Amino acid sequence: MQPGGTEPFEEVAARLRACRICREAPRHGPALPHEPRPILQGSPSARLCIASQAPGNRANISGRPFDDPSGVRLRSWLGLDEARFYDPKRLAIVPMGHCFPGYDRHGGDMPPRRECAPTWREPVFAALPRLELILVIGLYAQAWHLGPGRAGLTATVARWREIFAEERHPRVLPLPHPSWRNTGWLKRHPWFEAELLPVLRGEVARLVAAPS
Repeated sequence: MQPGGTEPFEEVAARLRACRICREAPRHGPALPHEPRPILQGSPSARLCIASQAPGNRANISGRPFDDPSGVRLRSWLGLDEARFYDPKRLAIVPMGHCFPGYDRHGGDMPPRRECAPTWREPVFAALPRLELILVIGLYAQAWHLGPGRAGLTATVARWREIFAEERHPRVLPLPHPSWRNTGWLKRHPWFEAELLPVLRGEVARLVAAPS
């Protein structure tokens, strides 16, 4: 244990990567339909965190978060190349569900497994003591980090200035999911790229400039 009783990040990550709750002891519906492959990125020095939804199938195959076209768009939003994006000393990636949840009957990704966040979020974030900013992507992460009862994704992201200015540590900035499915949303809300992204890139550049 670290001072104060916090478990070191490496130990939390090792336990998480061995987790099989949703496969062997599911608490919410049927078991995960494939072998678990929990995905997590981070280190105690990370100052920036991406709180995402759940890995997609490509990430499940490769073991790398955002290893798909949505990752290309997200890195563009952040102004990061792959080397800095995948540097755990600079950037933590902590999804709401750490395993690919499988597909629904329409071919879309299932929601994050509900066993995951209550089990792992508290120990993971306790082991990331230097975080200054959490980027909360999508409704599931926003509900967890900002509280329930929000008036939908668009209304939440539209309030980004107010949320970003709130007195909390780490600070929080809400984002839509970078999936191609949200291309229409981006076109309907040009303020996201014109107003939010410049602030986002400035914060990312400051926090990820060099590993601490």
